[in-house]
Order: sequence, then structure tokens, then C-alpha cells
Amino acid sequence: MTQKSETTPAQHVIDRLTERGETVAVAESLTGGLVSAALVVVAGASAVFRAGVVAYTPQMKTELIDVPAETIQTYGVVSAEVARAMAAGVRRRCGTDWGIGTTGAAGPEPHGGQSPGVVWLSVCGPGDSEDTRRYRFSGDRQHVRSASVERVLLLLDGLSREPGTSDAD
Repeated sequence: MTQKSETTPAQHVIDRLTERGETVAVAESLTGGLVSAALVVVAGASAVFRAGVVAYTPQMKTELIDVPAETIQTYGVVSAEVARAMAAGVRRRCGTDWGIGTTGAAGPEPHGGQSPGVVWLSVCGPGDSEDTRRYRFSGDRQHVRSASVERVLLLLDGLSREPGTSDAD
């Protein structure tokens, strides 16, 4: 009996986007390239993955992915507004169907006025497709970052489903 290998969230996303002929770009802060790495490890990722930008500082968020400085000053770097602006900015800059934005406080210290483990993840896409969510992960820095990668890929997978499809495969 052969064992069925489990499909990872990244594999599922790459397969779905490939089937639909859609592309994705990623703007990362707290995940520091882990979302991009999770996607490009999948065979065939080059058909859909266009770019990954690690914009770790407020200045780089503004310069590289067009997050308005006023948004950062008003809401802070760890906020729904910044995560959403990161996703929209990388999508626009890279000319992709989908954009992902990750920002948060991985710990062990607070960041941007937020407690360790507070994370904002955003995905934006065609039409009005947009989902920005706050999470609070416990655990060490690596766990917070890994959990963020898994969750944002699940958000993208959910948004990129065609209307009327089931979550069960």
C-alpha cells in the first residue's frame, strides 16, 4: 500500500493559482521571506510566483511597496491598515493577481506598540477580494513566524477559490 503524501498549504496555493492562470507576489515583514520560501519550494511555483519583498523597516515599506508614511504614522507598523497596504502595494508594483502582506510582533519583545505574538495578515486580489485578519500566536519567535506563514497561505487559498467550490478536495 502506498502512502498518500499530505498536500501542504503552499502546494495547494500553487496548484490552485496554476489551474486558474493567476499570479502572486508577497510583501513580508515579520515573516522575513518565509512565505516566499514556502511558495518557491513547491515544484512549478515559477508559473505563478512573481516576487517576494522583505520590507522590514517603515522606510522600506514606503519606498518599495508604496505603504503611505501617513498610514504607518497613524496606525503603526503592526496594524490592519499597514498589512492591507503591503498586500495591495506589492500586488500593484508587481502586476500580479494576488498580493500578500505580513506584519506583526514576532517577539520576544513588543514591536510597534503590540505584544509579542500579535500578527496582521492580509491578502488582496481581483475585484473586491480582500481579507485582513489579526492573530495572536503564543510560543517563541520561530513559532509565531511559522504559524503566520501557514495562516496567510490558508487565507490566500480560501480567497482564490472559485465561487461555488467546496473546501473539501
